[in-house]
Amino acid sequence: MKFERMHWLGLGIGVLGMLGSVLIFWGSKLLYFLLVISLIVGVLPFMISFLLGQTKQKEKEEKFLEFVRDLVETVRSGTPISKAIMNLRTRNYGSLTPHVKKLANQLSIGITLTAALQNFAKDTKSRVISRAVSLISEAERAGGKIETILDSVAGSVNQIEQLRKERKAAISNLVTQGYLIFFVFIIIMLVLEFKILPLVSDLGGSEGLAISVSNVNPEQFSMPLFVMLLVQSFFAGLVIGKISEGSIKNGFKHSFILLALTLLVTTGAKALFR
Repeated sequence: MKFERMHWLGLGIGVLGMLGSVLIFWGSKLLYFLLVISLIVGVLPFMISFLLGQTKQKEKEEKFLEFVRDLVETVRSGTPISKAIMNLRTRNYGSLTPHVKKLANQLSIGITLTAALQNFAKDTKSRVISRAVSLISEAERAGGKIETILDSVAGSVNQIEQLRKERKAAISNLVTQGYLIFFVFIIIMLVLEFKILPLVSDLGGSEGLAISVSNVNPEQFSMPLFVMLLVQSFFAGLVIGKISEGSIKNGFKHSFILLALTLLVTTGAKALFR
């Protein structure tokens, strides 16, 4: 990942926050809570860049549909596909515009359509665009009616986008349930750590229960429970992303949200109840 000014600024604020927290609140119950806030501030710019990259990638696929439709209309008027692409390079296709201009420029200097389209698909880093470009390249080499193939490609891309939106809308309730279930899991772990384990320990010492019970120390279970919550946060986020958007990569944003909430809630609870 290329470091930008925003990334350095976030890292700087995060490091300064950690140093300030250690120097000012050393020995305080608030120390770990403040360290977590500083950590989140330091990582947040990277997550924002990741989310912006994902949004830009989706925009490319949406604008590609618009580009193909314009290409169909131009080719139907009798213009060769290479000339049609060069004619469209002045139009605005959002985040796809630089790729369209590069495609047109390659064609203008004599690069074959197949090679230029392959570079176009590689640069966009989209599986949807790569599949569509493969169909266009094959149709161009076969010498068939390119406008018919382009029309079919536009229909296919449009159908993929529609199915993606319908899927996201259909399972939005499942995503909400996933977050709620995780919050319940956090509450159960906190109740176990701060209420049940101390109660069992006190009963063991005061009523002469078995030695194994009387020796229960809540502090011994603090770290394993904390690690369990972190692991659950990470993988729950990946599962939510896979279910909602069909990609584990998209689950990293959910993992970040759940990890941040877990760290804030657990360290905040320890600062308040201990």
